[in-house]
Amino acid sequence: MTGDMIAAWLAVGALTLAAFAFAVLVMKLPRHGLTLFGAVLVFGLAGYAWQGSPGVPSAPKPPAAQLGDQGDEMVEGRAALFDESRAPDYLITSDAFARQGRFGEAAGLLQKGLKDNPNDLEGWLALGLALVGHADGFVTPAAVQAFARADAINPRHPGAAYFLGNAYFRSGEIVAARNVWKGLLDRSPPDAPWREDLAARVARLDDMIARAPMLQGQ
Repeated sequence: MTGDMIAAWLAVGALTLAAFAFAVLVMKLPRHGLTLFGAVLVFGLAGYAWQGSPGVPSAPKPPAAQLGDQGDEMVEGRAALFDESRAPDYLITSDAFARQGRFGEAAGLLQKGLKDNPNDLEGWLALGLALVGHADGFVTPAAVQAFARADAINPRHPGAAYFLGNAYFRSGEIVAARNVWKGLLDRSPPDAPWREDLAARVARLDDMIARAPMLQGQ
């Protein structure tokens, strides 16, 4: 392992510890939120250890048109779970930026808006998605914080775990995606409308993991 790689891994570890400390001391997440937050940090770090290359320069950013398509998908997928007629102005404006693939600007607007609306579950979900988009699909500790905050506001709402699991899946962190979705499935009511689809997703990932020795034991 080269010196650059060691330095990169130390930076990743320090960032992870700093993120957890921030969640405890500044965001003051309740126990339920801290449980989700801590779990996904562990899963994310494990996935990064398996797939990540911290000593390798980042890849070029995708074209703007592709980022716009991703933004449309993020916004529409999240909005389908809420009454958009009641969306605050800062969320509407940030969505416009996200649809253009301008995820950093979308995240900045959301962070400002959430200072005055700390219990806006949809706003925290939007922030988590924007941060994932800004990181080119990588699930950063800041994104995990946002999803954990949404989950702490309403643990019965499926949005935080569903979108976090989806982000892990798209980034190739299969085990992390499976565990987040399985946790949501385990705590979902028997008549929840998302149970059937979610159970099928978990079953497919279980089969994928069973067929891939490199994923087992993570």
